[in-house]
Amino acid sequence: MEEQNLKVLYGTEEDMAEILAAEREDRKAPPTEEALALYKVSMANIEAGKVIKGRVVKKTKNDAYIDINFKSEGTIALSEFKSSDEVNEGDEIEIYLEELENREGAIVLSKQRADFAKVWERIKIIHENGEIVKGRVVKKIKGGVVVDVLGIDAFLPGSQIDLRQIPDLDSLIGRELELKVIKVNKLRRNIVVSRRVVLEQEREKMRDIIISDIQKGQIRKGIVKNVTDFGAFIDLGGVDGLLHITDMSWSRINHPSEKVQLGQDIDVKVLDFDDNKERISLGLKQLEPHPWEGIRHKYPEGSRVRGRIVNITDYGAFMELEKGIEGLIHISEMSWTKHIKHPSKVVELGKDVEAMVLKIDEDNEKISLGLKQTQANPWDTIDEQFPVGMKVKGQVRNVTAFGAFVGLTEGIDGLVHVSDLSWTKKVKHPSEALKKGDEVEAIVLSIDKDKKRISLGVKQLQDDPWNQLADKYGIGIDATGKITRLLDRGVIVELEEGVEGFVPANKLGKGEIEKPSEVFAVGNDLPLKVIEFDKENRKITLSVDDYFAGREEADLQEYKKKYSDTGTTLGDLFNLKDMAGKTEDTNQEQQ
Repeated sequence: MEEQNLKVLYGTEEDMAEILAAEREDRKAPPTEEALALYKVSMANIEAGKVIKGRVVKKTKNDAYIDINFKSEGTIALSEFKSSDEVNEGDEIEIYLEELENREGAIVLSKQRADFAKVWERIKIIHENGEIVKGRVVKKIKGGVVVDVLGIDAFLPGSQIDLRQIPDLDSLIGRELELKVIKVNKLRRNIVVSRRVVLEQEREKMRDIIISDIQKGQIRKGIVKNVTDFGAFIDLGGVDGLLHITDMSWSRINHPSEKVQLGQDIDVKVLDFDDNKERISLGLKQLEPHPWEGIRHKYPEGSRVRGRIVNITDYGAFMELEKGIEGLIHISEMSWTKHIKHPSKVVELGKDVEAMVLKIDEDNEKISLGLKQTQANPWDTIDEQFPVGMKVKGQVRNVTAFGAFVGLTEGIDGLVHVSDLSWTKKVKHPSEALKKGDEVEAIVLSIDKDKKRISLGVKQLQDDPWNQLADKYGIGIDATGKITRLLDRGVIVELEEGVEGFVPANKLGKGEIEKPSEVFAVGNDLPLKVIEFDKENRKITLSVDDYFAGREEADLQEYKKKYSDTGTTLGDLFNLKDMAGKTEDTNQEQQ
């Protein structure tokens, strides 16, 4: 082997001496001093922990083989280079020698550590001085992005990229950003940078300028920084303002996202701010003309309008006439005749309807609309359709404690009051005479258009029988009555079909009877005498006592025998002599 080749030999000094000795042994010549000197020079530059130069002798799909003038070649993964095209066979490159020999006897080299070592001192100075450095976004990784700073990779966390959240980190790839080094670790070759710090410093500088310049009524440019349920925060370039949902649009919106999006550039109007200008109220709809200007000329009262139902509540529905203008159709203005339980039974969300303008309150920005006013009011001509005295027929729709409602036509009912069910019977509750669903005939008694009421009568289908009853059931006339109801104060008896009378408890026998139900039963017949006939109040009062007064003992015994199966000793109840005496006394007093 020739001595000039010693420059490319590898190994320790002792190994090289042995090799040279072996060669000289074969050639019978010892190594020269010049050869040993050349070897020592080459070995002086090969030391772990240093940046050295090497030559690319081979390139494969994944690795590059590097000759560093040592006994063997080292390898570097191509992934350590910015791109595989950056390295080619024959290139001389700077590399970092980590180990001369690892456990496997291989040389450990690193391109990235060499790059880091070259710029470390510069990075350290930049960090210590708080300087701004430019970096290009290379790729996205978990938690942030990788940035090329001075030829080496640095980590830019997602939280440090901007003042607000960046939804798409891929959009940053290839962009050059101004950064600050916020953390360094030489051993781990770890560099952390921040763009947020740079932006915050710029923001603070701009904040003072904006606050001193901002005025009410100004139109300023901003960026949507955050969107919430109640509005959006707008970055005016150093200071934030609130754009409330009510100031976004003259028309109704359900959520701010319908008008603005995160990161959107937007023009806004300054509405108000506090003394320190830290709470700034902004408006978007104020950039457009107020839709209520000249509202009375556009929608005069009494005019018909068309619009879309945009909201339905329990008390009515809101109709949008145009952008920013809504009117309320109250539930009471939806139908002339129907009792509407909920507006959704009449109108549907999103549908177009026709209504009439009833009232405009320009100061409070309110419009009252009517749906029923677009149709004829049937109550205007109700007296023509159902004149007083007309016989009508209908179905009982509802029964209450005071009467029964009878349907005459769609949405229009007439009321039969309990007092108009019978001329002669004492009807305690309408359900005694009518049931829901019954078909009935009645007479129209009266009409109140203002209160929308029609009074009907069932008893008026017949003549008032009380004119004839005065002769049939005059005072002193004997009669027989069948008990139909038992009361604590007496009993109700039926004198004939449809004609009832009342027998007080003290007129049922001797003295007072506390509970007639303990003596009598429904269906019992009683011999009676009329003691009062009140035509005006339609009342007939009768008495058992007066019936037996002055009669023979045999009449009383026959009556007692008739009721013997009740278990009551009627002899104690009816005393002919007592009753006769009582009657005589009463007659004397009357005389």
